[in-house]
Amino acid sequence: MAVLENFEPQKVFQFFEEMCQIPRGTFDTKRISDYCAAFAKERELSFIQDEANNVIIRKPGTPGYENSEPVILQGHLDMVCEKTADSDHDFKKDGLDLYIEDGYLRARNTTLGSDNGIAVAMAMAVLDSKDIPHPPIEALFTVDEEDGMGGAHAIDLNQLKGKMLINIDSEEEGILTTGCAGGIQYESILPVHKEKKSGSLVTFRLHGLLGGHSGAEIHKQRGNSNKMMGRFLYRLSKEVSLNLVSVNGGSKDNVITLDTTAKFLVAGDVQSLVLEKAKEMEKIWKDEFMGEEPGLKVDTSVSEETDCEVFDDKSTQNVIAYLELCPNGLQEYSRKLKGVVETSLNIGVVETREDCVRALFQIRSSVETRKHQLKEQLEVCTKLTGGEGRVTGEYPAWQYDPNSRLRQIMVDTYKEVYGEEPVVSAIHAGLECGLFLGKRPDLDCVSFGPNLLDVHSVNEALDLASTKRSWEYLKAVLKNCK
Repeated sequence: MAVLENFEPQKVFQFFEEMCQIPRGTFDTKRISDYCAAFAKERELSFIQDEANNVIIRKPGTPGYENSEPVILQGHLDMVCEKTADSDHDFKKDGLDLYIEDGYLRARNTTLGSDNGIAVAMAMAVLDSKDIPHPPIEALFTVDEEDGMGGAHAIDLNQLKGKMLINIDSEEEGILTTGCAGGIQYESILPVHKEKKSGSLVTFRLHGLLGGHSGAEIHKQRGNSNKMMGRFLYRLSKEVSLNLVSVNGGSKDNVITLDTTAKFLVAGDVQSLVLEKAKEMEKIWKDEFMGEEPGLKVDTSVSEETDCEVFDDKSTQNVIAYLELCPNGLQEYSRKLKGVVETSLNIGVVETREDCVRALFQIRSSVETRKHQLKEQLEVCTKLTGGEGRVTGEYPAWQYDPNSRLRQIMVDTYKEVYGEEPVVSAIHAGLECGLFLGKRPDLDCVSFGPNLLDVHSVNEALDLASTKRSWEYLKAVLKNCK
């Protein structure tokens, strides 16, 4: 029996649950793309599947809507793949283990992929329907949104006839998103030189943090274990001579890092001091977070005397200095939209390779010059610590359109369905609409979605009741697009 079999809307949840059994991590989208193509073939709907694995599916308007302007329903096929440290889940081959708790759908020990599978499921339910009034539909399913928006970069939007685009990639019911921050992916490479040394090998792991989406949750000031690791190593290095062996944390630039491990060599006679400083730092963090990181934990182990290859003194100093110096987190709130984050960045990945340490950031800002200011700060920080940096991806901000016809339809429909005004706002997270508008300035875009919690983390949850309401709202919007 399917987990969601007895929940409404049945078709939406049926398609979402089917998707949850298909591996669809970013850059691993061929199978989910083929699933969408097969869906279209089975229903004799025209479709395009491009080389990037993007899919466009078309359905004619229902009686009375045949000559209406087409509406584009858009979502992305890929998901962020995160799991708990003790999970043996293989995102390359395993389906998700779904369960329901207190009205929310979750996946056991992994991300859920409701970001953005629920958009695809809603669009599929419209395409599959026989009794929903709607104009001609162009369902646009993109890939690799979560790491560089590769599908949005690759898609040929001239294949679409419609101008009104409903993006279903927002995460808070009641908010119509009409703008978003632009972003830059920035990579720093810090070269390291190694040598053989003897001493006690310390393994210091900081874990149990909440993590989350580096756009949607950045204002909550959650702990970033990569940045916190830099603080600990710097404080320890002022009292103890140490040489790094490795430092690793995170796998995605757009996920607030929740687990980082450093290994380093110290003299045998300072083992007790290292353990003391680790406990001291754990207490400081817990006091500073004031209960907002309830799972925060520090594990420290020290080996007996050993010989191993370590970063030399200069490389160790550079890496520690970089982690301590680099900016991270919320930087500026909007001066126009009260409570909306304007500028932030996230050090999502720190990775030790054979001859370097790599750091990967996601910079976000709704102000272009602020975005580039942060890039410049990272350039300076990287150069000062002996490294080289580069931009690996960039996408533009999505600016508010005061003349949007679609926004007015969606506002009026919201009042009709909910009996109250929606919030019309911009978000700090990046959406593909900015890239779409760069290619097709004539597009009229609005984003909405049901309540999602803690996306990009193992705590991700989909509000089932909110999904039902959002589905009814989408149907009403389509009915009004005549």
